[in-house]
Amino acid sequence: MAKVKVTLVRSLIGRPETQRKTVHSLGLYKTNSTNVLPDNPCIRGQIHKVRHLVKAETVEE
Repeated sequence: MAKVKVTLVRSLIGRPETQRKTVHSLGLYKTNSTNVLPDNPCIRGQIHKVRHLVKAETVEE
């Protein structure tokens, strides 16, 4: 099963609370922090919601 490597590349300062909560639910708290998550529709939807703040790339196991 493929996984997605998500990196927070933009700051959360001045962003709406819903975007902050979405980024935190992805396991990202500081700029340049990275988390590897399973590739499923739920995670893809969260990434799409904050796509201007994060960088996502597919990682094979």
